[in-house]
Amino acid sequence: MKLIDTITLAFSFVAMSVFANAEPLQVGAAAPDVTGIDQDGKPVHLKDVYAKGPTLVYFYPKADTPGCTKQGCSLRDNWHALQEKGIQVIGVSEDTVAEEKAFKDKFSFPFQLIADSDGKVAAGFGVSTAGGHAKRQSFLIKDGKIVWNMLDKTSTETHAADVLKAYEELGKKG
Repeated sequence: MKLIDTITLAFSFVAMSVFANAEPLQVGAAAPDVTGIDQDGKPVHLKDVYAKGPTLVYFYPKADTPGCTKQGCSLRDNWHALQEKGIQVIGVSEDTVAEEKAFKDKFSFPFQLIADSDGKVAAGFGVSTAGGHAKRQSFLIKDGKIVWNMLDKTSTETHAADVLKAYEELGKKG
């Protein structure tokens, strides 16, 4: 039995390292049809959200930490401009429903937060996770496809401006 337990444990570590180092979705890829649980404990079927218009899905490591707060507040403070473009926003972290609810309420975020404690939403987007924290990455979805992403050095204080600029550039292309 010990050998089987050792093999099972080794396989589990290999599987977790592959999962934790996923490749993020690239521009042109189909947006994943995944479901998460929002800050109120309600299921959010992302495919249904995409159908309503352009959608920013942004991943952040931990609710109510300095960088994550700056990023969320950037989107909150530029909510009117995002809404003028029809951009919906969904924030995702591996925090619990209660932590997401407290974060949303504390900073009056006008958008949904997903409690991705099982990591399924992050896995759908190929977002790496480590130690229960998703890597800070953002994806803009339009017509069911990834049309822009910010994978490295994702901004915090200027996140909304970066998203709006990207969306404007998309309009110039086509």
